[in-house]
Amino acid sequence: MERRQRRQALDQREAPVLEALAAYAAADEIGFTPPGHKRARGADPEVRKILGDAVFHGDVLASGGLDDRRQRNRVLERAERLMAEAVHAEHTFFTTCGSSLSVKAAMLTVAHPHEKLLVGRDAHKSVVSGLILCGIEPVWVEPAWDAERHLAHPPTADSYEKAFREHPDARGALVTSPTPYGSAADLPAVAEVCHRRGKPLVVDEAWGAHLPFHPDLPAWAMDAGADVCVTSVHKMGSGLEQSSVFHLQGDLVDPDALASRADLLGTTSPSVLMYAGIDGWRRQMALDGERILSRTLDLAARVRRDIEAIEGLHVHDAADFCGPGLAAEFDPLPVVMDIADLDISGYDAADWLREHHRIDMHLFDHRRISAQLTHADDEDTTGILLTALRDLVRHAQDLRPPPRVEVPDPAALRMEQACLPRDAFFAATEDVPLEKAAGRVAAEMVTPYPPGIPAVLPGEVLTEPVLRYLRSGVDAGMNIPDTADGALRTIRVSAGDPA
Repeated sequence: MERRQRRQALDQREAPVLEALAAYAAADEIGFTPPGHKRARGADPEVRKILGDAVFHGDVLASGGLDDRRQRNRVLERAERLMAEAVHAEHTFFTTCGSSLSVKAAMLTVAHPHEKLLVGRDAHKSVVSGLILCGIEPVWVEPAWDAERHLAHPPTADSYEKAFREHPDARGALVTSPTPYGSAADLPAVAEVCHRRGKPLVVDEAWGAHLPFHPDLPAWAMDAGADVCVTSVHKMGSGLEQSSVFHLQGDLVDPDALASRADLLGTTSPSVLMYAGIDGWRRQMALDGERILSRTLDLAARVRRDIEAIEGLHVHDAADFCGPGLAAEFDPLPVVMDIADLDISGYDAADWLREHHRIDMHLFDHRRISAQLTHADDEDTTGILLTALRDLVRHAQDLRPPPRVEVPDPAALRMEQACLPRDAFFAATEDVPLEKAAGRVAAEMVTPYPPGIPAVLPGEVLTEPVLRYLRSGVDAGMNIPDTADGALRTIRVSAGDPA
């Protein structure tokens, strides 16, 4: 009751960061501080012409600018409290280094170096980066694999139960939900598995910023009982790129410890522009989010129906993704299309759509493309999408037949973890030809991007099926941006004897 009364005392019509920016501009303050452009006066004229002066006017110091040097007006603190209330959390923290920072801070708080953490193997590369930086020992939890569609959904609660039974010393669990493809875990069940043991659950909900604001969307992590939830406001919200928040509730994770980890990893020069975008988006959603998202969901339903009517295209829906051994829930806003019947790859389709219709697709792989819809879309934008997709079908025969991507069975995708990701990453390394790499211990991540889920992790023993998959994928157009050799003629491995 006390928590409910505290929330009711807050006024969601407020936007403390935006209001402070307006007051700063009205006061016409002169800063003898960074940033050096001094509210656009020193910026290059061509840059000002392209970006506009509003960007520079909003780019002020967080302390000693937006707020006084001791932050006595509590501008950011008040904005974070309003966000926490809006999404049913007890604490919220804004960050301007993306959810890549937020998830690392959460991991460092839940587990310490050399301690175990249960992690879904469909985790984003930012999670693996966190394992490397933190020295945490991952206990990999297998995703719910759809072998027919070559697609991973979040691990089931039973999979986390099994992992905890085998590793009772694990400090907690991390699950990614929803995935970039829109499939979501049974978060209440996973939280119950963790809490029965007194262990915290961290949810990487980077693609779920919109979930708290409409009842017809998958369960929001805080409502589902998660302890920490990481959200990218720039993905499905209206924040600027790199805008992220993480939320906390319950007594299994110390809020002061979480804040200190975020401070350790974060920048000492946060972007007030990003804070303002987060603050304004929270106000927009808190006041009108359900209506806005109802319109968006109706639009998505119409777009899905219209795409399904285009010969050669199939739109994945809950019937494809949800069920026993698959996903528990489904977000319809990522419109994922299987184009295998066109006999073209998603890579070539995405390139063609950009070249001929100036459309950038959200995801693409060997047989799929995806259009991410948000509350910003309307009949005009989706009409352009539909026109482009119909044109793609008409010209599919002009695209080269796709080279075959040799996707292994789920069991063959998984490789032995011979040592900690941190130990392999920082060990002495050598680059070896891909055809001679089987049996060696990987010393780098190999990540098809998007969606950014590593196929190879440092410390894993490389196998022929995975190497063939990557080689054939690159030949078909797969983008792998994080390897030492972008063409993947060689791969970086631990120096010395094979595993």
